[in-house]
Amino acid sequence: MYKVVTTKSFAKALCRLPVNWQKRIVEKIKEVAADPYAQHNNVTRLQGRDAYRLRVGDWRVIYELHDDRLELWALEVGARGGIY
Repeated sequence: MYKVVTTKSFAKALCRLPVNWQKRIVEKIKEVAADPYAQHNNVTRLQGRDAYRLRVGDWRVIYELHDDRLELWALEVGARGGIY
């Protein structure tokens, strides 16, 4: 199981979302952190950077995996059109 580390900008953006979406996003991040290399339907590796995208409804979460420390860094969360 990977430890989830969030950035300040991620936490700030997450707080602006409705509470029901906050809970869904946190739950999905925990599922990915439990086994990050398992087959997840809503996870895609991003091109041009060493990061992944998690799709939760209309929201996207950008995260990186740091295998040497067993950490999942949640970097950004935002709407589908403006996150990239």
